[in-house]
Amino acid sequence: MLSSRRDFLRRSSTFAAGFCALRHCLVSPALANSTPSIAPYGPLGLDPNGILDLPQGFTYRVISTSGSTMSDGLITPGLPDGMATFAGPDELTMLVRNHELLPFEGPGAFGKMNELFGKVDPQKLYDRGKGQFPHRGGTSTIVYDTKNQKVVRDFMSLAGTSRNCAGGPTPWNSWITCEETVIRSGPGTDGEYFCDHDHGYCFEVPATHEMQLHPAIPIVDMGRFNHEAVAVDPPTGVVYLTEDRDDGLLYRFLPKVPGKFLSGGTLQALRFRDSKSVDSRNWKVTTVEVGKQYPIEWMDLEEIDAPLDDLRLRGFEESAACFARGEGMWYSEGQIFFACTNGGKKQTGQIWRLVPGSSSDTLELFIEPNNSALLESADNLTVAPWGDLVVCEDREGDEVRIIGVTPQGELYTLACNHLQTEFAGVTFSPDGSTLFVNLQHRGMTVAITGPWDQRLGTDQTDLRRSKFH
Repeated sequence: MLSSRRDFLRRSSTFAAGFCALRHCLVSPALANSTPSIAPYGPLGLDPNGILDLPQGFTYRVISTSGSTMSDGLITPGLPDGMATFAGPDELTMLVRNHELLPFEGPGAFGKMNELFGKVDPQKLYDRGKGQFPHRGGTSTIVYDTKNQKVVRDFMSLAGTSRNCAGGPTPWNSWITCEETVIRSGPGTDGEYFCDHDHGYCFEVPATHEMQLHPAIPIVDMGRFNHEAVAVDPPTGVVYLTEDRDDGLLYRFLPKVPGKFLSGGTLQALRFRDSKSVDSRNWKVTTVEVGKQYPIEWMDLEEIDAPLDDLRLRGFEESAACFARGEGMWYSEGQIFFACTNGGKKQTGQIWRLVPGSSSDTLELFIEPNNSALLESADNLTVAPWGDLVVCEDREGDEVRIIGVTPQGELYTLACNHLQTEFAGVTFSPDGSTLFVNLQHRGMTVAITGPWDQRLGTDQTDLRRSKFH
């Protein structure tokens, strides 16, 4: 379990090692002005296929590619994004995957000209685009055999939504998928989109091994905004939500009935208990210190459907804190971690730790390296079976990385791609054997296997696992 520190990488911005060296090394505060030690899994080896560099002993398989035909006869959509895994029957893994597609982006599940639209019940789609332009976002499910490392079947599990970016798993084996858009209903909305409904909502998708498309019903009480990710606190059923905006808020949803989101609930925004309208981005002034635990509270929000897309603006004016592009979010053992892509003085990213309490909650700025050689544009993240954070980068350049963060705040490179595409949807299989991740703009989903147990120096069966993977 990740712990608090007050002195994480305070001198990291002066670290002088070159980027190529950092690819292979672990960097800690104590080593900031000395020779860095080798990362836990050792240096990365160059992939002869030029796709994915991994440490020695690790291999990857491309298990899905956008544009291929799925088991249900539909097309694997493009731009795979947030994901989570669930334990299925016969030791199978159910991988539920978002697709961050707007209405006219592709490839879409129904084909280039929507010629496959007739293969599904149109009533199950959220937005059919005036009957002619069904929205191309949604989720697909891959049923995967980790023992034999092969796909059993794949299919669309939710359709007709837009720009499904991230989301999060629930304790009752479902996935909450989130729309990162606020396009409005109407013909030719925003000059190009045909929408039957407003967008900017969350949807719940049951995780199942059976091939079926689930009805897309928006959870309107979770608010309408540029949703990114969610995390569910199992003891309470409370849902925490990030917002992908430069001045976004951090939200929580209090359901009237835990686990029954469509029964309604209350949407709230985070504010610091001792200071109002805190700008946590640290862009010009260091407002929030790394490692310090701040008491927080929550304020109710009004007009959460926000037709003017001003929910965050009204919330900040009323004392809520703002954050720098809230992205990935994950629950693990009583803590919730979330990334802010462009937080910090150099806008290279922050990772936060929120701890719900019985009487009060606390918030900690877990890391803020302000050094793109260590971490740049943190996006989706998860917690590994051994307790480290595993973080996707969404950055430009020839090398895009998956970064590990230890409980002591040390950073190391776990993987690297040369395809100039962001990593997305990083998540472990329930048995801890396989790390799944997307190479988003190449439309690839890969499964990574290897000696994960080496991180603990123990047998794989003894790995300590968090509540979700």
